[in-house]
Amino acid sequence: MLVPHITLKDIVNDPDKFIKPYHSDYLAMYSTFLKGIVRDPVLMTVPIDDHMVHRGDGVFEVFKCINGNIYQLEAHLKRLENSRVLAFIREPDEYPDIRGFIIETIKAGGSPTCMIRLFIGRGPGSMTANPYDCKKSYLYIFISMFHPCPEEMYEKGVSVITSKIPLKPGVFANIKSLNYLPNVMMAREAQDAGVKFVLSLDEDGYVAEGSTENIGIVDRDDGLIFPGLDRILEGTTLARAVWLAKKLVSEGLLTDIRFEPFKPDAVYKAKEMIFFGTTLDALPGVLYNGHEIGGKKIGPVAKRLLSLIREDIKHGDADILTRVDF
Repeated sequence: MLVPHITLKDIVNDPDKFIKPYHSDYLAMYSTFLKGIVRDPVLMTVPIDDHMVHRGDGVFEVFKCINGNIYQLEAHLKRLENSRVLAFIREPDEYPDIRGFIIETIKAGGSPTCMIRLFIGRGPGSMTANPYDCKKSYLYIFISMFHPCPEEMYEKGVSVITSKIPLKPGVFANIKSLNYLPNVMMAREAQDAGVKFVLSLDEDGYVAEGSTENIGIVDRDDGLIFPGLDRILEGTTLARAVWLAKKLVSEGLLTDIRFEPFKPDAVYKAKEMIFFGTTLDALPGVLYNGHEIGGKKIGPVAKRLLSLIREDIKHGDADILTRVDF
């Protein structure tokens, strides 16, 4: 069997040979490994011996920049720090100036509207599971094109089923780690079933979260209810939606907002089911395990929250929006 031997010279002399169709979405990347920003997708690589690669030993965040405004940067950095500390990962060298590194990498990408992915890996050092083999952590900032959900999904709503994948245990549910295999398996379930999302349940049958989304329901008494946060990762969009929803209480559209356990039966009886996430904002669900939610009509709370979040993205306060000047 003849297997080509590739050298660095081969890549430098003919980089187009290694370009893939999906690379058109890749705009820029900074890494501790290269100690600089690159725009060539062929150079957007991670060392194989970084423990984030072969052990999932790292943490991450995903957020967006819309028309030059980074949405909820500080909230994402706060959650990243919480995950890093819980995972006992050292601060990367760039950590004190991470905001500047993020902004410069976005600017290098050249697109005012983009997705930002931050990764902190345990770092290279060995191929073992021993974290002490890694002498320093590595930061990776990856900028790509932003692809919002089609407007049709907001107009018609989405279908959902219950997941068979077990919920993450204990503290692992509150660390946004790169060990995302359960989430990947949930996303696969949805694709195989021909639906947009699945919802995980805890051991007692209570609703938890989607593969990368939070859920809320509007009950018969017009209360906006979210699952408790003990076993799920609190989304930054969810937290912001809770704050924005207070306006709906004052307007009389909602009676209250609360976090409490509920089972699928409560979803079946709900007036509305809403998913929250960085890409989704506030997306209505209209069918759950074959049960129609709210007569399969888009409810007023979903519409209003989507409007408020989108307005927030355009004209939010300085603590919500971070400006990137190109």
